[in-house]
Amino acid sequence: MNSINFKEFFSVTLILFSVIDILGAIPFILDIKKKFKVLDAFKITIVSGVLLYAFLFIGESILHLFGVDVESFAVAGGLIMFFLGLEMVLNIEIFKHDPQLAYTSPIVPLAFPLIAGAGSMTTLISLNAEYQRINIILGVFFNLIFVYFVLKSSDFIDRKIGVSGSIILRKFFGTILLAMAIRLIKKNIVGV
Repeated sequence: MNSINFKEFFSVTLILFSVIDILGAIPFILDIKKKFKVLDAFKITIVSGVLLYAFLFIGESILHLFGVDVESFAVAGGLIMFFLGLEMVLNIEIFKHDPQLAYTSPIVPLAFPLIAGAGSMTTLISLNAEYQRINIILGVFFNLIFVYFVLKSSDFIDRKIGVSGSIILRKFFGTILLAMAIRLIKKNIVGV
């Protein structure tokens, strides 16, 4: 049976919402916006959606094609998240910013690995085994709409929280990002 089940849709949406954690990424988004000057919310959301849907339908096959198991992919994504968290907490620059890209959209690292990263991609594989695909498709779509609105309103959010609030949020959520990265690595390192 391939019909919309609102309980499944709600569960998938909440699971993806917690994994994508776009609200927790606000300090990182603001930091990226300061580096790049411009955030093309629509483009970032579309690229994130393409990555998420592609991984939902063919992700596991692509990983197997390259001889990569899901656990190894999750550990690699966890390491990227770990270094992003270090940047936020320690106020250092690990991922060098290319000055020639100052006025382009920062697809990396926002679309990948932050929104459509290893955590959300491995979650999609797990959800695919447990829920009907139509409910997962709708759950991803709902989350992408929310992501778009958060990215689009980043200037408003920045004005509301101010410089001090931004620093506090950046350090706090950088620590959360580090913890999530460690959890993702720890959970999957055994399978590697």
